[in-house]
Amino acid sequence: MNQITGDRADWALSLAGDGQAFGRVFDRHAARLRRHAVGLVAGPGASAAAADADDVVAMTFLEAWRRREDVRFVDDSLLPWLLVTATNTAHNVTRSARRHRAFLGRFPLPEAAPDPAEHFSDGGAVAAMGRLSLDDQRVLTLCVLEGLGEREAAAVLGVRPGTVKSRLHRAKARLHQRYTATAEPLGGAL
Repeated sequence: MNQITGDRADWALSLAGDGQAFGRVFDRHAARLRRHAVGLVAGPGASAAAADADDVVAMTFLEAWRRREDVRFVDDSLLPWLLVTATNTAHNVTRSARRHRAFLGRFPLPEAAPDPAEHFSDGGAVAAMGRLSLDDQRVLTLCVLEGLGEREAAAVLGVRPGTVKSRLHRAKARLHQRYTATAEPLGGAL
C-alpha cells in the first residue's frame, strides 16, 4: 500500500474505530510534521524548540481527530492538511510563548536572597567527626545522622545491638571532646 492510498484507507479505518490505522497515519507523517514545526517554533533554546515542535505535532493530530469528519485529502494524501494545521498550531504556540514572556517581563526581577548557609559553618563539627576512628564515624553516621535504630545499625555493621549501643555512647563522648577542644567561642551570641 503506498502513502497516498494508505492515508485515505487508514483514515476510513480509524473513523470506523481502528486505533492502529490512526497510528499508521501518525507514524507515516509525524517525523515530517516535526521537521516542519521545528523551523516554525525556533525560539530561545534548541531544547525548547524541540519540545515545542513535539507539542505542535501532538496538537496537530489531536486537531485532526477532533475534526476527523472535516479533514481534507489532497490527491488522497492527508499530509497537506496536516502541514497547514501544524503551521497554524505552531503560530499559536509561539504567540502564546511570546505573550507569556511579555507577561513575566512586567514583574520586577527578584532580589537574590542571601543563603543562610553562607553565615553558618559546620566546619568544626565536620573536622571533629573526621578525626574520629572509622568505626566511630560509621556508628554516628548510621544512628545519629541517618536515624537508624540500634538493631538496624547492628544489621548494617554486622555486630550485635549491644555493641552498637556501647560504640555509639563512646563515639558521642569522643566527638563532643574533639569538638569542644577545637570549637571557637560564639562570642556572646545568644
